[in-house]
Amino acid sequence: MTTEKVICASVKFLTIGEDEAGQRLDNFLLAKLKGVPKSLIYRIVRKGEVRVNKGRTKPEYKLHADDIVRVPPVRVTEKNEPQISTKLNKVAELESQILYEDDSMLVINKPSGIAVHGGSGLSFGVIEALRALRSQARFLELVHRIDRDTSGILLVAKKRSALRSLHEQLREKVVQKEYLALVRGQWQTHTKVIKAPLLKSELASGERIVRVSEEGKPSETRFSIEERYANASLIKASPVTGRTHQIRVHTQYAGHPIALDDKYGDSDFDIKMKEAGLHRLFLHAYSIRFEHPKTGEEMVITAPLDKKLKGVLAKLRSEK
Repeated sequence: MTTEKVICASVKFLTIGEDEAGQRLDNFLLAKLKGVPKSLIYRIVRKGEVRVNKGRTKPEYKLHADDIVRVPPVRVTEKNEPQISTKLNKVAELESQILYEDDSMLVINKPSGIAVHGGSGLSFGVIEALRALRSQARFLELVHRIDRDTSGILLVAKKRSALRSLHEQLREKVVQKEYLALVRGQWQTHTKVIKAPLLKSELASGERIVRVSEEGKPSETRFSIEERYANASLIKASPVTGRTHQIRVHTQYAGHPIALDDKYGDSDFDIKMKEAGLHRLFLHAYSIRFEHPKTGEEMVITAPLDKKLKGVLAKLRSEK
């Protein structure tokens, strides 16, 4: 059964403040029209229903202080589901997964299987859960994203100024990320850098697929070997660029797909890994290095592997 949910009942004219300046129009609308799918946001912008200073614009337009944004009435159809308050038992563990927090930001060790935000048929994600758990918080926004099935470090800004600073660091490649991945076979020692352009496409179902293509965007990942096993390798991957599914596609391109990758993996290898006790994608955002958005202090934060992943490695180690 579905119902119609009113997000915005009438036309609104919103004036952009200094703290809101610099962000993209689509991100601004997503924050203001909570619960509205991103596809609908793009549609109302494309049709000219959203206007900035009385003119049509694009979703990627960077807002300026004192811009006036026209927001049309918005209604969405939704399935009748329990409200997020009834789901808190599933996401309350996120509080215990916070690795670092201060007035500017928090860093969370995201579990595998939880999306970073609602959408694509999901009613909630990490950011919605955090907002529900901390209803008093005035501002909570994702700094970046990681795939639903990937675990590990996720940055969340608690101030607009922190979000701007961290976004700038991402653009300038100040932020350094390291992932741990379990891949098929013996990773070659000489394969230290993969530079393979990636092209993203979307199927009719909305599923995103990425492949190596000369028509794609420049992409680079650096690799090193952490440990070898009989039929697998634990590697460290450091993405220089931040393309969708970058590490997953680059490891596949190298002939070493990640264990239990339902898009780019190898079924025979996955069967062996399941026998070793693995039941999820073995890709974990292990470490991040950046400058604190307020103090400029160098921050290095690590997120340990969970007990189940450590158990899989111990099993593989015993069979080596």
